[in-house]
Amino acid sequence: MEQEYKYNPKPEFEERMKQLLPDKEDYKKFSEIVHKSPENFIRCNTLKITPEELKKRLEKKWKIQQPFPSNPEIFIINSNLLPGELGKSDEHILGYYYVQELSSMLSIIALNPQENQIILDLCASPGSKTTQASSFMKNSGTIIANDKDLGRVSILASNLEKNGCSNTILTRMDGINLCDRLKGKMKFDKILVDAPCSGEGTLRSNPKTFLIWNIDVVRKLSSLQKRLLESAIPLLSQDGELVYSTCTHAPEEDEEVVNYVLEKFPELELVKPELPVKSREGITKWQDKKFQSQLKKSCRIYPHDNNTEGFFLAKFRFKEKSLGEK
Repeated sequence: MEQEYKYNPKPEFEERMKQLLPDKEDYKKFSEIVHKSPENFIRCNTLKITPEELKKRLEKKWKIQQPFPSNPEIFIINSNLLPGELGKSDEHILGYYYVQELSSMLSIIALNPQENQIILDLCASPGSKTTQASSFMKNSGTIIANDKDLGRVSILASNLEKNGCSNTILTRMDGINLCDRLKGKMKFDKILVDAPCSGEGTLRSNPKTFLIWNIDVVRKLSSLQKRLLESAIPLLSQDGELVYSTCTHAPEEDEEVVNYVLEKFPELELVKPELPVKSREGITKWQDKKFQSQLKKSCRIYPHDNNTEGFFLAKFRFKEKSLGEK
């Protein structure tokens, strides 16, 4: 059942969002939807069951929709659910599906890991994207899934086991330190940096974000995100790809971070990822800062465009010139 929340945004946050969404009608749609609970999305775990088989099982108790023909593993549950009902079903306990919001699935869809590749998931817990990557790879190849907190790694391990992911190696280390230790020792075909962020895009599922939002936290996280990416880039193989993603709208954590990387590593370029949802171009100017024009190839996902949570992602690769030189 759809709920409406009564938390109000802080004036500074509201003003910033109005700058990002200057059209009054556009901002009105945003400000309305963030006070409503999100849709019930789940992802079929194709390591254990096909989307067709899962649909047959779930249709016996819920109304099911598969909105994207290109991604039949994505389901919407259109029934009114009791609190926690999705997590208590037999199919969930058996690991047949993962409860995952649609915007969260976009990082791996953009990264598109393939069978037998070597993947680094630098900030992996609780495992939604790691398990999704394992499904894409059909349990082949290798994923190094890292998180620095022991409690979060325990959750990650539990979810990987439940979903039958056997191609993963878990590490517990600060992401920057891990990258420093791996430099010169191995390269990765694909890297995901789904970075810690201020969570502005999760207002629908976590409305208390309205209350705890703080611009100082945004700036502090921007610094961490830059260092994480700066550490991960040297581990990328010359024909590899890296996806950077956040669940925030803050340009300091999104385009500013990406622009920093492009300036520090001019051999990199952005690639426009193919996504099953509507996305908007990244911005090239924020307040007194200007960014490279190729930031338009990054993707802003606003909740009112797809009835999802908010999200941001950018996809890096080495320029072909760089490939020829090395």
